[in-house]
Amino acid sequence: MRQRMFLLAVVVAILSVSAFAGHHAAADFPLRVHLYNLSSHSHYYYATVSYVDGEGRANLYENSEAHGFDFSYRCDQRMLSSAGYETYMARWKKPGAALEILIPVMGGAPNDFHPCELKIALKEDSAYINRNGSLGLTPVAKYREWMKRVDYDPEHGKNIPVAPPKKATDDQPAALPSPPPAPDAAAQQPAAPK
Repeated sequence: MRQRMFLLAVVVAILSVSAFAGHHAAADFPLRVHLYNLSSHSHYYYATVSYVDGEGRANLYENSEAHGFDFSYRCDQRMLSSAGYETYMARWKKPGAALEILIPVMGGAPNDFHPCELKIALKEDSAYINRNGSLGLTPVAKYREWMKRVDYDPEHGKNIPVAPPKKATDDQPAALPSPPPAPDAAAQQPAAPK
């Protein structure tokens, strides 16, 4: 009898975990996060990833504005930096202090996600930009102008910037618009995390 109860408890626990890691409503995650860079360390238990922790830098898209933030995390699964203009769905867990993002389950169904909490330090007046492979900061107002000019707002489904078409030549095709320039690259270098 005890063995059956134990077995039933194990099955219920496994089903609960798999149900939690599964489907999440996109409407519950209205914000978007672009991960510029992150460092991570995987912790193993008997040759299986137990958890992953690390830190990084990202932009939060909320109210049609981008704000940079530094973060630390501890999650059940590895994260990848955002490619191109790709963003992760997010929501506030503790406004101004913690965000929850959804990480796609590798090898899972298209709508399978693992939640991951990011502890953040929000930059109120600047957003991160990637300029020629170097991460810098630009004022939120300047980033907002760029977003309007190229019709980019991932929070509202505008996921790829669209600029007035440039004439393509045989040597060089038209390219996607560049992010806004930093006003003073030397003065806007990101500070080292504390």
